[in-house]
Amino acid sequence: MDLLPFLTREPTFYEKVWAAASHPINTFYHPLRALVSLPALSFLVIPAFSSYSTTLNFLFFYMTWAILIRSNPPLQVELIGSLAIRVLFYLLPSAAFLAFDSAAPSLAMKLKEHGADALAMGEEQGGPRGRWWKITVVSTLNVLLGLLLQTGAELLLTRLLGVRSALKITTTLPLPWSIAKDVVLALLLREVLTYVFHRYLLHAESRLGQWHGKWQHSIVSPFSFVAHYDHPLAYLIHVFLPMYLPAVILRVHLLTFHLYLIIVSLEETFAYSGYNILPTAFILGGMARRQERHLMGEGKGNFGCFGLSDFLMGTSLGEDLMEDVVDEAEDKQVKKKAKGKAKSARKKVQRKSASDEGEGPDDSSEKQSEAQEEDDSLAKRSRSRRRSRGRASNDRKQSKSNGDLEDEKPKRKPSNAAKKPVKRKTKRQSEDDG
Repeated sequence: MDLLPFLTREPTFYEKVWAAASHPINTFYHPLRALVSLPALSFLVIPAFSSYSTTLNFLFFYMTWAILIRSNPPLQVELIGSLAIRVLFYLLPSAAFLAFDSAAPSLAMKLKEHGADALAMGEEQGGPRGRWWKITVVSTLNVLLGLLLQTGAELLLTRLLGVRSALKITTTLPLPWSIAKDVVLALLLREVLTYVFHRYLLHAESRLGQWHGKWQHSIVSPFSFVAHYDHPLAYLIHVFLPMYLPAVILRVHLLTFHLYLIIVSLEETFAYSGYNILPTAFILGGMARRQERHLMGEGKGNFGCFGLSDFLMGTSLGEDLMEDVVDEAEDKQVKKKAKGKAKSARKKVQRKSASDEGEGPDDSSEKQSEAQEEDDSLAKRSRSRRRSRGRASNDRKQSKSNGDLEDEKPKRKPSNAAKKPVKRKTKRQSEDDG
């Protein structure tokens, strides 16, 4: 059967409609199929269930990454990876927190910083029919708006201007030191840009400032979806540009950008969650308190992300970044002491129970060793006290001898030797007088 005329014929109208409808699905399907292919699964499974070295694991990852880049357009890999990160590390956790607040409000009230007022479906927020659904929808649409703008920037650079892409998308993998350096620099630039845009553009007397005040600052108490809830233009200036511009300025590798985006997404999820129990009390706990004070304090301070710019510019509301560091250090010291006391108490209880059960010799030997240690410590203390007393007495004697020998020769002599000539002199004088 000759298939050449069938393959070379003009497609029908229905085939064109099907191709146009299935094109977006294929755009997402092929990169996802590459991600779950055998090389990608081997990268995830082989290091976990085998004894291969780090070099071989790195080789598996390099093969997976090279196949993914070479078999799919780089723009698709960038956008689908960014979308997957936003969904997995921001949208789904935020939806889980919202479902937990609505399913168990009594338990969520105990975990929230402001109790019932912080519930997304509480009375202060308008109840179950309040604004929570609008905030959720707008936040999700703003996330998609940011991804659309990221796509437009890449298409503008690569297709229209014919220059290199905004991010470095190559089969060459960045070194760990390069990844860490770029992530830290990107986070610092994001902090500075967020502070500048937030303070001088969104809190200025302008139409943009009014939009920001009517949208995000109308929230009574934050929950996770509030991080991306704002007027679309204010959202691009406040959230998207400070996140995306550092990666473009540094032109980081795509893997570095995805790691940076994961950190930012998790920070936004927890900092706006409203919970007082967070994975890290110093980093996320301080961020959450500062964001709450900014939203509930009419935007008079705390314009940055993690408080460094506010600390340097003197615009911190409540505790600043250094106070959070001190509080965290004291908290860890208190916990360490409490653990030590609990451990000693458990040991005492175990020794007491062992003595009650008839383990006398072991208990007595432990008591003897403890008594010996206490005696040694007391002896050391007594020796140190005797030394200090001896030094004090020698200083007093030295000062007295210096006072007695001011009229004598400049050379210092022992006090006994200095007294003997004086006694002989008095005897001779007494004999002459006799």
